[in-house]
Amino acid sequence: MVQLILTILIYLIMVIPVGIYVYHIAAGKHTFADPVFDHVDNVIYKVSGIKKDKGMNWKTYAIALLATNGVMILLGYIILRIQSIPLFNPNGIGNMEESLSFNTIISFMTNTNLQHYSGESGLSYLSQMLVITFMMFVSAASGYAACIAFIRGLAGKTKDNVGNFFVDLVRITTRVLIPFSIVGGLLLVWQGVPQNFSGNVVVDTIEGAKQIIAMGPVAALEIIKHLGTNGGGFLGANSSTPIENPTIISNLIELYSMMILPGACVITFGKMVRDRKKAQQAENGELAEATTLRTRRSFTAWMYGREGRSIFAAMGIIFLIGLGVCFWSESQGNPALQEIGVSQSMGSMEGKEVRFGIAQSAMFTTTTTSFTTGTVNNMHDTLTPLGGMIPLLHMMLNVVFGGKGVGLMNMIMYAILAVFICGLMIGRTPEYLGKKIEGREMKLTALCIIIHPFLILSFSALAIALVNVLPDNNGLTNPGFHGLSQVLYEYSSSAANNGSGFEGLADNTMFWNITAGLAMFFGRYLSIVIQLAIAGSLMKKRFVSESVGTLHTDTASFAVILVFVVYIFAALTFFPVLALGPIAEHLTLWA
Repeated sequence: MVQLILTILIYLIMVIPVGIYVYHIAAGKHTFADPVFDHVDNVIYKVSGIKKDKGMNWKTYAIALLATNGVMILLGYIILRIQSIPLFNPNGIGNMEESLSFNTIISFMTNTNLQHYSGESGLSYLSQMLVITFMMFVSAASGYAACIAFIRGLAGKTKDNVGNFFVDLVRITTRVLIPFSIVGGLLLVWQGVPQNFSGNVVVDTIEGAKQIIAMGPVAALEIIKHLGTNGGGFLGANSSTPIENPTIISNLIELYSMMILPGACVITFGKMVRDRKKAQQAENGELAEATTLRTRRSFTAWMYGREGRSIFAAMGIIFLIGLGVCFWSESQGNPALQEIGVSQSMGSMEGKEVRFGIAQSAMFTTTTTSFTTGTVNNMHDTLTPLGGMIPLLHMMLNVVFGGKGVGLMNMIMYAILAVFICGLMIGRTPEYLGKKIEGREMKLTALCIIIHPFLILSFSALAIALVNVLPDNNGLTNPGFHGLSQVLYEYSSSAANNGSGFEGLADNTMFWNITAGLAMFFGRYLSIVIQLAIAGSLMKKRFVSESVGTLHTDTASFAVILVFVVYIFAALTFFPVLALGPIAEHLTLWA
């Protein structure tokens, strides 16, 4: 418990300055790094023909994002299909098969990084760098750019300008992802993570056998996979292997890397909305009040912004509940082993690394599926039923911080739903951030929220229905309750753009590659387009004055309302299938 509390406290201390830094980048304000990065950015703009002062409306922004990602999908697919060429390929890796190439390129361009292959045997160093590592930067930057545009739309300083996608893509890459990756990568090298172009090393073990030790540019991929909430491992065993994650210090570096930017996006949101409110106060002749806003508020309200604080609190509550359940469940051990006299004093250690133990394994598990990263330092398929239900549930919710700003955007969908429900209770038109929520916004919000469970449940139903029909679809290694959990996890991970898996599922077949690829594609791009449309709709509306009937969305009570709305929606959509999977497995195991 002390480990978990200290880990969270250190994170809260770290996330505030990073959030303020990201806010300055998103809002176009001065930062200490401008003298260096302005020159770098201007060179990129000049070479690429980017007009940095040209704004875009939400439609143009969405088209630019989709087109850019589409071109990179095509180029990446080609590289995977010809990776056998003798260029950065000392291990002689062959070309990747068609359906697997489709799944892999969709996976990495949508920031999912679901791997139906083992990295050390499925990819050449050329593919690891030009496809995997490169797309980890671009896909993460694309997601953060969409989140920043979404925030600009909600802040509503203009009627039709959410920024320039190409400028946002460049600034996030050069000012956040690259410098943070250089620092984090060097720290990982310091801890023993390899960074070279050597071929694999064959060594003699203590038992006298031969073992192949993978080499390559591991540290470079390792840091961006966490920082960009990507998750795909250089090795098949991911961050549970000592090559990717050798020490408890490297474990903490990777843990904080995947937590820092999603949390920073919430702070950025709060501060940008606060700026808009201050500007409104100044326009309304309340300049004195606006200028003293910082001194009159509490420290947390100033650092996070009031709106950001309530969103952050709601996410934090759900995260802590999930972490507590996962830690408790794994600490209970396995009753089947207890019955035959196997000691479970350390809890359920199956599939976990001794150097991390229960606490850091539960923390990593909850974090990687809350922040939709997908990296693992233990095998999720061997978690206890309730311990495995938490990562599954958090991917189904897809609002607990999330990766690349996704959690924030999805949580705001629930915030809009919450103010609508509360408005119905008192017979008042709902408002959010000073704008009326009307029919168009509610239809788009409902559509955005329902897409995620629809993808998960429909593809899972299809897989279960065809399990004994298609010759290559019998990937279930557990026919009972756990088999259903494996299928649910596969499509929850795909639709949430997470990438982790219950690896007992034999998923490298035509059926799994195509269906998971489609779930990843639609789960990523449909949501982004709809959310940008909502932001574009709200930014054109006039601000309405607050009254005694206005529901304040910057309070602790609204954070609690938001948590209940999220859990109620989850219960209505996912409880039946969870009851047939992990809950039934838990009841059977402990019967």
